[in-house]
Formats: sequence, C-alpha cells, structure tokens
Amino acid sequence: MAAATLKDMMILAVDVGNTNIVFGVFDGEKLLFESRADTNRHRMADQYSVMMEQIFYLYEIDKKKIDGAVISSVVAPVSDQLKIAVQRLLGITPLMVGAGIKTGLNILIDDPSSLGADLACGAAAAKELYPLPCIVIDLGTATKVYAVDKNGAMIGGIIAPGVKISLEALAGGTASLPMISLEGKTEVIGKNTVDCMRSGVLYGHAGMLDSFIDRFKEKLGENASVVGTGGFISVLKDYCRHDFAVDPQLVMEGMRIIYNKNKKS
Repeated sequence: MAAATLKDMMILAVDVGNTNIVFGVFDGEKLLFESRADTNRHRMADQYSVMMEQIFYLYEIDKKKIDGAVISSVVAPVSDQLKIAVQRLLGITPLMVGAGIKTGLNILIDDPSSLGADLACGAAAAKELYPLPCIVIDLGTATKVYAVDKNGAMIGGIIAPGVKISLEALAGGTASLPMISLEGKTEVIGKNTVDCMRSGVLYGHAGMLDSFIDRFKEKLGENASVVGTGGFISVLKDYCRHDFAVDPQLVMEGMRIIYNKNKKS
C-alpha cells in the first residue's frame, strides 16, 4: 500500500488502559475525536460492538468509511473481545500492537517482547514528533517515565504508583483520611486535612517527576526534550519546576504511526 494512500485512510484507534479505554478515529493524520469508557474486563464482544456503534453515531462517523483499525492494550481479556468486536462491526481485522510488529524503534531492554503496548506507542510517537533524545512522562493508572535516546532507541524507564493509586492508598490505608478530589490550586503548606493530602499527592508527585527528569538528563544529555501525556498530566504540569510539552494524544499518534509503518510493508 502506497504512503500517499495511507494519508487518505480513515483509521479506528483503540487504546486500552487499566482504568480507561480511549476510542478515536483518524482521518489521515487528523484525529477527529476521542471518546473514553471505563475499562471493564467483563464486557463481551457484542457489548463493545454496540458501544462503538453508538460512539460513531455520536461523533457522526460513517463506519463504512473506516479503512483500518489498530488496538493498543495492556489488558489482554479486553483486547481479545475488542478484536472480535471490530471484526464483527467493521469487517476489519485490527492490527494489535505487540511483539512482532514494526514500530520503527530499536528496543534496548532486557526482553523487548515484554514492552507494554502503550510504551511502544508513546516511544514511537516521541521518536517521530519530538527532538531526540526524548523523555516521555505518562501519567495514567501507573506513572511511567521512559527514554528514547539520540538514535531513536527505546532504552528503558521507570514505573511508579500513579496519582490515583496514591490517593486511594492514602485514604484506604488510614482510618481518618477521606478520599479527595485534586481539583483546585493548592499551596505546598496545607492548613486543613484535605489541603494537606492534596498538597502531599500533587507536590510529592511533581517533585518525583522533576527528580526523574534531572536524573534522566544526566544519562541522556541536558538537551533532551521532555513530553508529558496521560490523564493526570494537565493537573501535575503546573506543580513541576521543569517546563515540558504536553501532548494528550501522544499514544494515539503512536498507534497511527505504527499502523502506517505496518501497512506500508
């Protein structure tokens, strides 16, 4: 398939995380919409088919115009059902991001086949869209920071408890601390229980990110670019001392890039 043809294709992209599933449709390089649903390991293929049919209707997408599909998933039971759902609804076998497909990356970790699909997509997008070397921050259910070196190789990273997990552990592991929202600006020195908890989670997580950026730059070079993505990045960025780009669609863009690399071949 020629590259020129790929630019005109309409592609369904589905990113399955531990907390949310993100559905999107690309028209060439333009992402037409994003829609989120909770990750439910018990939904069956037909339920996902109905869900996608409703999403297409909501965003005025003609499913007959969708030429291809790609799924990135870290939840195997969900990806299996989604693959069947896409086949039934669209008559298309989706590309599953995983071992054995072309990513454009040299994956320099102990076991390249163990690299999470979301990390592969984020690294592929960082390589194509941002100056190298590049540090990627992904704030989802878990906090992930990983590195793409100056040669475009994914060389590894860190995984830490995410913002939501930290909040749940704080509230669930104590007798008197409540579950709280992170909304609203918070001073570092809180004056009540809720503000103290919010400050601890936000400034604590921001300080961790700043430290990782400093330490990664010691390895990669001070000129390393930094890009942040994931559900909590817009909240945390204002609390970090480092300035960096924010790209909420980084993983989705990586899915598009990986799909195109595989279809070209």
